[in-house]
Amino acid sequence: MIIRLLSAALAAGFIAAVVVTGLELTLTSPLIVAAERYEHAEPSHEAARALPIVLAHAGHEHGAPDAAPEWQPGAGLPRMAFTALATLVGGVGYALLLGAVMLACGREPTPQTCLAFAVAGFASVALAPGLGLPPELPGSEAAPLAARQAWWVMTAAATGMGLYLIAMRRSLIAILGGLVLLIAPHVAGAPEAPSGASELPPALAAQFAARSLAISFVFWMMIALAFGRAWLVFGRDAAWGTARA
Repeated sequence: MIIRLLSAALAAGFIAAVVVTGLELTLTSPLIVAAERYEHAEPSHEAARALPIVLAHAGHEHGAPDAAPEWQPGAGLPRMAFTALATLVGGVGYALLLGAVMLACGREPTPQTCLAFAVAGFASVALAPGLGLPPELPGSEAAPLAARQAWWVMTAAATGMGLYLIAMRRSLIAILGGLVLLIAPHVAGAPEAPSGASELPPALAAQFAARSLAISFVFWMMIALAFGRAWLVFGRDAAWGTARA
């Protein structure tokens, strides 16, 4: 069972990473590069007018060498490679989590079941936290990292448990408790960013947040479909090997 779970997770993570990496490089990476240009540029009220030009040159090298003291992959192929690697690692990890949760709940990982659980996973780790802490571009004003991480973990856990109580337990008390868990993190409120001027155009930040959430949804759906299919394939292979033995 463990070998089958690992094999299906590796296959699902790889397939999802191939598709989503292409979407990231096409839809969100140019916005990140554009935001980095705003972050490294001198403050100017003309910055918003330069957005179309920045996006047109998003694939070129950018930023002053001493603007970011920490290490980061270089522009072009290194950045693409690290984006693909991070997406692959995340895909395999989420696929393992998806499969483990389904098995723990006593559900066979068919494609239909995988899709249902993937929607819950997307809602828990992307949509619900994104309502309070939308995906941010470099240079955005943000609350302290520790506070954001704590709120994200609380929101993801509360949303996941709330959906479990509503969808799996289905008693009146469980449904009411699940609704409370879904609402509680947003009533408490996400950490607020300090007030300050930012050169980033609001339209650019909104576009990045919307595209990131859409890509995350595709990511979870691809993981679900690929995992469900791989689970069936590896199950048939195991049964065939046992029959031949």
